[in-house]
Amino acid sequence: MLDRRRASFLCFLCVLCVLGGSVRGAEAQGTPRRIISLIPATTEMLFDMGVSDRIAGVGTFDRFPPEVSRFPRVGGLLDPNVERILSLKPDLVIVYDTQTDLIAQLNRANVPMFRYRHQGLPDIVQTMRALGTRIGAANEAEAAAGRIEARLADVRQRVEKRPRPRTLLIFGREPGSLRRIEASGGYGFLHDLLELAGGNDVLSDLRRQSVEMSTEMVLARAPEVIIELQYGDSPQRQQIDKETRVWEALPSVPAVRRKQVHVLVGDEFVVPGPRIVQAAERFARVLHPDIFK
Repeated sequence: MLDRRRASFLCFLCVLCVLGGSVRGAEAQGTPRRIISLIPATTEMLFDMGVSDRIAGVGTFDRFPPEVSRFPRVGGLLDPNVERILSLKPDLVIVYDTQTDLIAQLNRANVPMFRYRHQGLPDIVQTMRALGTRIGAANEAEAAAGRIEARLADVRQRVEKRPRPRTLLIFGREPGSLRRIEASGGYGFLHDLLELAGGNDVLSDLRRQSVEMSTEMVLARAPEVIIELQYGDSPQRQQIDKETRVWEALPSVPAVRRKQVHVLVGDEFVVPGPRIVQAAERFARVLHPDIFK
C-alpha cells in the first residue's frame, strides 16, 4: 500500500472520530438544486437516492459511481477551493464538521451547509435520512436507507449462529514489512462491520478507531484471521501475494499458521456510504465462506 494512500486514510479516520450526523449552519428556504458534496460518502448517498441531477460539484477523492467523474472538483478535507465552490453558485454545500475555516467562509457568504459528522455503522443510515430530509428527498432517502438496513440484517442473520473467529483488521502498514501497522480498534464503522460480519475484533477492548501495533502486540493478540484492506488503484495479484507473504515472518500467529491472512481491495471499506453493505458481505465471505457456497 502506498504511503500516500495510508496517510489519506488515516486522515479520513480522524474525521470520523466525532459523533453523529447533523445539519448546522445557514439554512436555505426551498429545495436545494445545486448541491456540492466534498465527502465521498454523501456523494454516493445522493446517487443512491436518485438525485444526482442536483449535484454541482464534488470533492477530490470522489471515485464512485463512475459518473461522478463528470462533475467539477472542488478540493477535499484539507484543501477545499472556496473560490471554486462559490463560482458554482451552490444552494447547499456538504462539508466535514471539522472544516472550521471553510464553514466560517461559507457562513460569511451566506451559503447553506449540511455539516457531516460520523461515528459508527448506525450513523450511516441516520446521516442518509437526515440529508434526504434536508434536500427534500425524505422518501427517497428512506427507501435507500431501508435497502442498506435489509442487506446488513441479512448478513447478520447468516452468521448469527456461527463461531466467531478472533480477527485483526488492518488498514495500513509499511509496504514489504510489518512495521507501522495500523489496525482497527473497538470503535467506529470498520469495527462495527467486522462484528456484524461474524468476527470478534481482537482489539475490541481498545476504544479507538486506529491502533498502532508492533509485531509483539500482534503475537500477544494471536488473531485467528487477519484481514488487510487496500484501496485506491487496484494492485496486481502478484503484489497482493507478495504483501501476504510478509506475514510469514510471524509463523506462530494462528492466522498465519492456518493460512488465514486475507487482503481485500476496494474503496467500499473506506467510504461509509451505501456500499458499506458490500464491505459487510465481503468480510462475512472471508470469515464464514461455507455459508456463501
